[in-house]
Amino acid sequence: MRVTRLLVAAAVVAGILALAVWRGPSLGLVKDAFEAVRWWWVAAAITLNLLSVIVRVFAWRTVIDQAMLPPRPSFRSIFSAFSIGLLGNAALPGRIGELARVAVLANRLPRRRGLWATLAGTVFAHRVFDLVVVLGLVLYVVSAAEVPRWAQTSLTAFMALAVVLIVVSLAVARSHLRTPLDGLGRARRLVTMARQGLAVMHAPLAAGVAVFFQTLGWAAQFFAVYAALRGFQIEEPVIVAGIVLLVMNIATAFPLWPGNVGLMQAAVALALVPYGVAYAHGFGFGLGLQAIETSVGVGLGLLFLAREGLSFAPLKRMPAEDLAEPSPEVVEDRPRLRVSG
Repeated sequence: MRVTRLLVAAAVVAGILALAVWRGPSLGLVKDAFEAVRWWWVAAAITLNLLSVIVRVFAWRTVIDQAMLPPRPSFRSIFSAFSIGLLGNAALPGRIGELARVAVLANRLPRRRGLWATLAGTVFAHRVFDLVVVLGLVLYVVSAAEVPRWAQTSLTAFMALAVVLIVVSLAVARSHLRTPLDGLGRARRLVTMARQGLAVMHAPLAAGVAVFFQTLGWAAQFFAVYAALRGFQIEEPVIVAGIVLLVMNIATAFPLWPGNVGLMQAAVALALVPYGVAYAHGFGFGLGLQAIETSVGVGLGLLFLAREGLSFAPLKRMPAEDLAEPSPEVVEDRPRLRVSG
């Protein structure tokens, strides 16, 4: 089985390299895009990305506070888990980073029944709040700029999926922590605890706080993209940063290989062509933008991964505690909203 996976991975990598050689831009032209980079703009973009990570951690903590009874993870633990999650999403195919978030927090908390399922529910809720903000970004971009025709179908499909996920999350979320688990089978118990992770959906104040922090995070990332554009001497209106941000997230929504490198750059370059940016220059900018975006996540992720002493291997299985009989602590009252440190 391992040999088969290695052969498949090698075939995919070979295909990507062949496509890059056949359809990719001239390496010389891409190199030219890096020679005139204004590095102070790059530094500003990295700083804004760091700010984006920090405020999104506040959003996730708000979600966790609504889903869990004390003891809850500290802000430092949540920041560590989020950073390792960014590393996992950047370095591995699929969305392994989301599981990494759960693994790190579960490792920091006392064992309780359904812990992994509840934490997974908070990760899903956190991502749903992302969708709320992105829908607003899509409407802003569509109303203020002309979206490339090839991207319109993807945006339409994304908006439809986002609305469905938001509605479903509201429908399945449990509105409180008074959860009767006695007599439930293992599968139903896990589903119930996962629904508990969505409890913030029925807490208007907490949900508003989470959306506020997520909006700040996306705003910081938006201006980070704008700073990166200026760093690569692409002097276009600020709305172009919104187009690039949307295209970049669509291209990396589900990484078939680490970071979808190549696909993301091609998508960004095509989105910039209507604005007079040469494809090779846009491709080079895409490489630089992805390096800026991942430098913060990978750097923080490696730092915290070393501190936690973890690897991605434990993510392949859920601990047995999540499948065992429920603990009486899950039937207590719902905690109050906690926002500050």
